[in-house]
Amino acid sequence: MHPPLTLHRHPMCAEIIEEFQKCHLDHPVKKFFGECTDLKIKLDRCFRQEKALKRKANFEESKKLKEQLQAYKREMSEKNEE
Repeated sequence: MHPPLTLHRHPMCAEIIEEFQKCHLDHPVKKFFGECTDLKIKLDRCFRQEKALKRKANFEESKKLKEQLQAYKREMSEKNEE
């Protein structure tokens, strides 16, 4: 199972999505017998790569926010001590 095939949500995989959708349109019956399986495999790999990149970016962002929060807490504790 794959996520919804919307091009704006998956710009990295847009080309493969279009090929996959075209394959399904061109082969309405053969798609059930593996005609588009190679494209499906490529699409799944692309989605995994895209997810890994997003996960890494989110981790870096959360790391920055955590550092900012800790700096703010230190600053506030220093002000309270004075």
